This record gives sequence, structure tokens and C-alpha cells, in this order.
Amino acid sequence: MNAAVFEQRSIEAQFQRESVVLRLRLIGHMEAWTVTSESVLPAGRKTRGLLAIVALSSPRPVRRERLAELLWSRRPEEQARASLRQEIHRLTDCLAPIGKSVLTITRDHLALRPGMVWVDVEEVQHATTAQPASLSLLDGELLEELNGLDPAFDAWLTTERERLHDRARAVAESLLREQVEPEQTIPVAQQLLEIDRAHEGAWRALMRAHAARGERGMAIQAYERCRAVLADLLDTAPSQETQKLLAEIRGPGKLAARRLPASVPPVVEPAPQVADPAPAPVGEARGGARIGVLPLKLAGATEEEAHLSPGLADEITTALARFRWLFVVSSSSLARFAAESREEAAIRETFGIDFLLDGSIQRVRNRLRIMLRLLDLRSANQVVWARRFDRQAHDLLSLQDEIAAEVVAQIDPEILLIEAKRVAARPATDTTAYDLALRALPLIDRLERNSFMKAGDYLAKAIALEPDFAAAHAWYAYWHVFLVGQHWTDRPKAMMMRAAELAERAIVVDPHDARALTIAGHVRAFLHHRLREAAALHERALSLNPNLAMAWALSGATHAYMGNLAEAERRNKRYKKLSPLDPHAFIFDGFFTMIYLLKREYEAAVEFGRAVTQMNPALSAGFKPYLSALGHLGRVEEAATTRQRLLAIEPEFTVQRFLATTPLEREADKRHYAEGLLLAGIPAGRDFVAAVSDLTSQDAA
Repeated sequence: MNAAVFEQRSIEAQFQRESVVLRLRLIGHMEAWTVTSESVLPAGRKTRGLLAIVALSSPRPVRRERLAELLWSRRPEEQARASLRQEIHRLTDCLAPIGKSVLTITRDHLALRPGMVWVDVEEVQHATTAQPASLSLLDGELLEELNGLDPAFDAWLTTERERLHDRARAVAESLLREQVEPEQTIPVAQQLLEIDRAHEGAWRALMRAHAARGERGMAIQAYERCRAVLADLLDTAPSQETQKLLAEIRGPGKLAARRLPASVPPVVEPAPQVADPAPAPVGEARGGARIGVLPLKLAGATEEEAHLSPGLADEITTALARFRWLFVVSSSSLARFAAESREEAAIRETFGIDFLLDGSIQRVRNRLRIMLRLLDLRSANQVVWARRFDRQAHDLLSLQDEIAAEVVAQIDPEILLIEAKRVAARPATDTTAYDLALRALPLIDRLERNSFMKAGDYLAKAIALEPDFAAAHAWYAYWHVFLVGQHWTDRPKAMMMRAAELAERAIVVDPHDARALTIAGHVRAFLHHRLREAAALHERALSLNPNLAMAWALSGATHAYMGNLAEAERRNKRYKKLSPLDPHAFIFDGFFTMIYLLKREYEAAVEFGRAVTQMNPALSAGFKPYLSALGHLGRVEEAATTRQRLLAIEPEFTVQRFLATTPLEREADKRHYAEGLLLAGIPAGRDFVAAVSDLTSQDAA
């Protein structure tokens, strides 16, 4: 379709948007919203599938026979038609809050009324090189939660996914060919890779652009990521053209010009060369740990449960891939080892992976026992994490989702700690930006002032070495949160601004890094008290990675600051379920202390306060809500001991300082918290009366 037709459609869309009453998101997790932001998404998967088919066929009507075939292909025709009538009724009930009928329903057809429904897929399909912005909507798989709805539906969905990706890829390829400056090439190449991770032409364009900007380390890292992706998805190695480009970049003075060559090589994929990927050469830029998941061994499982082994491995693999710093080898690539010897040395040699997740499934009466263990293949296959799950066997899909979520949430921080210890044990020579960031992480958690400052130096050097290393910017912003929170700086306002700059840079460099997004949210909430902006960033992080425990905890804190205590508690409980032994529990469990203090559940607040201050007695924030709860309970002796420990860390802490810096939004919460601190013996502060007067006047207003 030519540009003129697209332009005409764009003009028509502008007029039609005035009458849009329903917004449908089909890419990623399905959503359906009215213009008043009320969710009208059907609860049933079949009902959602019905709505999706009609939406993707729009403006063409869909015959009832076709709908019945796609959703109930295994049922007799009459039963399928009856089921369809029932689902149509459910769908119309779900859409009733819209107030207008968006569905045209006849005896033979279903269709969406033209101009009344906005659909994200349609926006992507109408993207052009002149108007490519809607390509950013393609940030997930089409209807990703509707897999397995029906064999006929699955076949239809595969075709729709291919059609959508083909269209988006063609536009992104054309856009990439138009770029000359490396500054514009990098985001366009990254966008193409979001659409097609195995697109070697885009990887080469990214390598060339980084090299042209003098970012040799980033260019080599792009090659490494390309190699890992090709090994994971296609079981191939990079083509000779890509390897030749790598050799040129490594050579002295190669590709160092600021501008790209006038004619960027066309983005055409060479014939793949099938080869076993080799481990990364020693000393080469890594950028993250490599992990593989073996299908689980079965013992006494039924035929139905036999599907759980590859299914759970695939679910864990998919969930791990959401962590930007991990390179994940698909379980299907490892399946032949699961069927044969399960030899760890052969797996490492073939795929170059560092960690291997293995385990077994065993039926015990009406329950399933799932044993999982994480092996460090670089340390003589040492078991570095293990967990046993005992679950009822009646709902295998829910079981699969729950276990995958908990596994990845727990092994992500474990692998980070292992990688950090490994880097710290090596001499600090020829250190990469990734190594420097890893060296910093355990020093931040210790909160010993001298080593903490050294962590800041490491992160500053990492950014200087690789200015576009998103994770380093995010962790450095996180470091500034503690710097200000511990009152270890005499320039708090300047450090708060620096934290904001670093956090914003991290999400500009990599807008799909969930950890960077949630850290940016915490910076905005805790330091700058911009709570609505923070909540939006946390939601974006959770949509990208719903198994990131940090995002659940930090978003819970933001909701507590806003006074949404029930939601705050729900989110923090979700973090705790995902990662009950999280290494950052001394921070995240402290949010429970604050939540229960504000809910007037003082005993629970004190219980969490005692625990977090024992886990890390150097964190001043852990003592404050604990101390306020003790004050409200009138526990003078425990309050005196706790007050002494807090003032040893932060000797100038007063109630006035608390009121000046707290991110709490509701004046009643501030007053309640401050009263407890006063009752616990915290000094009021020189201008305390003025601070309380401000609160009183705000209450009156």
C-alpha cells in the first residue's frame, strides 16, 4: 500500500478518534478500556479470543461459522454454535459500561462499528517511515496470554503474528536504510531488534554506529548480544560478514570516524550458517550472565503432566528473558541434552553458558513435587540455589505460571551476587564497565560509608567508560538515593538532581529495562515526591517484567507514600511471595514497617522493624517507622535503644527534618508518623513549631 493511502487513512483516523469509545490493546497483555479509563476486558479466555478475532478482522465482518471453527474446532457444529452464542452474550455484557454498542451482531456475522474502537495492532500496521512512532507499540507478543486456546485459534494467531511482525519489520528496515548519523542509527536499529531479535543486519548497523561514535566496548557488546541471540533462537553463529565487522572494530583505528559511511550496507539477511556457538573468549566484553534451562526429569507423572516438563522449562526461559542483563538459551535448544546424557560439561562447551537450571517433577499422591536447582558451570557445577515446590496437581497451567514467576524472581538477585563476587575476586585490570558496575553492587548494600563511596567511584567510571550503559546509570541513580537518604552529603539538592539525571538517562538509553524504570520511579517518589510520575514508571516496569521483585516492592512504597495502604500492602506481599529470601529484604521489608505504622497496626510494624534493623543495622531508614511505632505503643526502653542506634547513624535527625524530607503525601500520615517519633524521644528540631504550623495550615486548606 502506498504512502498516499496511508496518509489518507491517517487523516480519516484523526476524525474517527472523536467518536472512539473503546481502546483495545492486543499486543502483550490484552487490555480493553473505555474513554473514562474503566476496564471492560472480559474475564474468560474464550470471550477475549472472540473479541480479538473480531478486532483483528475489522472493518471486515466475521462469519459466525468462522468464529465457531476458530474457538471450538474440536466440538460438533451445533455445540460450537451454542457456545458461540453464549460467549457473544458475555461479550456484550462486558462492553455494556461503554454506553454505546460497538458490536454489530447479525444472524450471520459479527463486526466492530467503524471509528468507535482504537486498536493498537491497526496503529502498527499503518506505520510508515515518515510516521514510525506507532512501531513502539509492538513491545510484546500479539495476544500472548491466549496461547493454547484452541488448535485452530493457535494456527490463526500464528498467521496474525507473522503478518504483524512482517509489516513492522519492513517499515523498520526501510527506516534503518535511511539513517546516516550514528545518533539516529542506534535507536532505529534497537527498534528493529525489538521487532526481530535475530536480525543480523540490525546488529551490524548497531555495531557500526557505536564504533563510529568511538564506543568500541559497546560495539563489541552488541556483537556478543547478537551471538547469544542467534545461538538461542536459531542455533547458529554470526555470519562471516558480522565476524569480519567485529575484527575491523577490534583492529586499531578501525571505524573510528564520527559519521557512518555514506552508503550503509543494505539490511538483507545472509543465509544462516549452522554452527555450534562457542564460549565467549576470555577477556571479551560480556555484558551479562548466560543461563540455560533444561526440561525437567519426570518420575511417576501422568501423560497430561508429562507436558509440564517442557512447558515449565519454556515458561521459566521466557520469564528469564525479561531480565535485560541475562542472556538466555532456549530450553528447546537444550532439549536434546535432556533426552540424552544431561552432561553439564557438554552443555557448557556447546552453548557457552554460565548457569544451568535443572530439576525434576515427581507425583506424590494428588500433589506434584517439583525440585529445581541452579548450577554454576564455571565452579565445578556447584549448586548455588535450590528450591522445592509442592503443589496440587489440579491446575497445571496456574502451577506453571506461579513456579516460573517465583523461580526467576529468586535466581535473578542470586546470579547478580555470584557475578559480583566473581568479579571482585579478579584483579582490577582491564576492567569493563559491566565489571565495574558489578563491583559496586555489594558495596552499596553494605552501607559502610567508605566502601559505599568507592561503589560510587566504580559506577562513575563505568559510565565514563560506556556512556550508553543503561544499567550503570540506573545503579548510580540508586546509589544517590542512599547517599541522600543516609545524609552522607552536604549538597543534598545537587545530589537529588544528579540522581534524576542518571535515572532519566538510563531509561532513555534502554526504555525496556524494567529495573532501570523502577529505580527511576523510586528516585522520583523518594527524592522528588513526584508520586504520580513514579507510579507510572513502576507500572511500565511491571508490564515489562511482572516477576521483578524490586518493582513490586518499590511500587508498594510509592503507593504507601500516596496513602493507598491496601494497595501498598498487596504489592509488598507480592514481592515477598516472589522472593521470600531476597538479598534486599532489609530495604523492601522496611516498607512493611511503614505500611503497618500508617495503618495503626503497631505490633506488626515493630515486628518488621526489629527484623530489618537486624538484617542491616547501617540503614537509617529502617529505624524510623520502627521507632515511631514504638513511640505509639509507649515502649520506652526499646525506643531508647532504637533511638540511640538511629542517631549513631544520623546524629542530626529530628522530627523537623523528617517533616521536611518525607515523601508522604497525606498530612494526616505525616502528623501521625511525626507524633510517634516525638513519643519515642526524637528531638523536635529548632523550627519544629513552624513545621507543625505548616501542617496545620495545610490541613485547614
